[in-house]
Amino acid sequence: MSQTRQVFTELRTAIVGGRLLPGSKLNIAALAEELDVSAGAVREGLAMLEAEALVVSEPARGYRVSPISATDLEELVKARIEIEKLCLAEAIRHGDLAWEGSVVSAHHRLSRLAERDAAMPTMLSAEWTASHAEFHNALVAGCPNGWLLRMHQMLYQQSERYRQLSAPLSKQARDVGAEHQALLDAVLNRDIQAAQTLIAEHLQTTGRLLMTALKASPPADR
Repeated sequence: MSQTRQVFTELRTAIVGGRLLPGSKLNIAALAEELDVSAGAVREGLAMLEAEALVVSEPARGYRVSPISATDLEELVKARIEIEKLCLAEAIRHGDLAWEGSVVSAHHRLSRLAERDAAMPTMLSAEWTASHAEFHNALVAGCPNGWLLRMHQMLYQQSERYRQLSAPLSKQARDVGAEHQALLDAVLNRDIQAAQTLIAEHLQTTGRLLMTALKASPPADR
C-alpha cells in the first residue's frame, strides 16, 4: 500500500467511524509524524478525502473534517434514497444467482450479530457495522452501472458518519432485523416496487432517528 493510500484509508476510517469529529483541524505535519509518512503523502491523501466530501480545505487555514448539520443530513437522506432505489432496481433486473447468493450470505452474517458493542452498549459493534455495510453493498452489487455504485458508496459513507456520531445519543428502539429481512425477501422475489418502497422507508426511518440524535447533540460537536 502506498503512503498516500495509507493516509487516505486511515483517515477515512477515523472520520467515518467518528473518531475524528466534525470540524477537527487536520495538521499535515502532525499527521505525517503520527502515520510515519511524508507530508506530501498526507496532502495527497487529504485531497482524496476532500473529493469524497469527508474533509474541506480553506485558504490559509488548511484542512479540517467536514462539518455536519441538520440541513446536510436531510439532503443526504433524500439523495441516498433516490440512488439506492435506482441501484436496487438495476440489481434486481440484472443480478444473477451468484448475486442472490451473496445477498443471502451477507444477510445471514448480519442477522447473527448484535448491533451494539457488548463492552460499550452506547456504541455500535465494529463487526456489526462492517457486516451492515456488506449487506447494503451486496443488495446493490448486481447493478451494472458503475457511476450509480460509486455514488451509492459515497453516500453510504456519509450516512455512516452520522450514524456513528449519533449512536451514543440514540434512545429509540427499532427492529432493524425485520427491516433487513423484508428487504431481502423483496429482492429475492425480484419485486422492484416493494424493494424500492422498503429501502425508502428504511432510510427515512434511519434519517429521522439520526436527526433526533443530531438535534440532541452539543453544538460544539457539529
